[in-house]
Amino acid sequence: MKKNSHINELFNFDKAFKAAIIGTDEAGRGPAAGGVFASAVYFPENNTPLIKDLSNLNDSKQLSKKKREAIYDIIKSETINSTICIEVEEIEEINILNSSLKAMKLACENVIKEINKNNILVLVDGNKLIKNFNYPQKYVVKGDSKSASIAAASILAKVTRDRYMEQLDKKYPKYGWEHNAGYLTKEHLAAIDKYGLTEYHRKSFLKKHFEKQLTLFN
Repeated sequence: MKKNSHINELFNFDKAFKAAIIGTDEAGRGPAAGGVFASAVYFPENNTPLIKDLSNLNDSKQLSKKKREAIYDIIKSETINSTICIEVEEIEEINILNSSLKAMKLACENVIKEINKNNILVLVDGNKLIKNFNYPQKYVVKGDSKSASIAAASILAKVTRDRYMEQLDKKYPKYGWEHNAGYLTKEHLAAIDKYGLTEYHRKSFLKKHFEKQLTLFN
């Protein structure tokens, strides 16, 4: 009963705006390796069978990998959606916040082109609005636990990025990216110290680590 109540709350949150709601969220702002991903999701329908199928829908961080993967397939098939990656080179050039917002912008614009509606409102997870964006938008703090469309976007972005990091792990298996997703775990830092950096590392994220290492050796 509690699970059904939560999924209804997520969809009712979006319905209350009385607009065509597109939710957007990102995955990968914190890691020191790999690109940052953002997804945008629009639900053309939210009928009873779909709500039942999505009964586990929630912030992606609150779900097991198995549950995320199962919900991912439903979201991909039942929504209009887009996922965009901004790669490391651009992250280093324009910084991680701007990269995240740019990915959100591009993903939302792709969805907007497809749904062809006038009364659109984009719900952005977090406390920042998308820059240089020509459509109505509203940020929602902890939106992935409040809005169905943001929660769905969080799952698409997270699963897509995890799969991407698993592929990079095959190229560079010594860094443990398959399970640390590029975050600076002890294992990841030890591998960096032993093997150096790859083209997929965000060097700006590692300045403090290397400064600390220099201090230890001096």
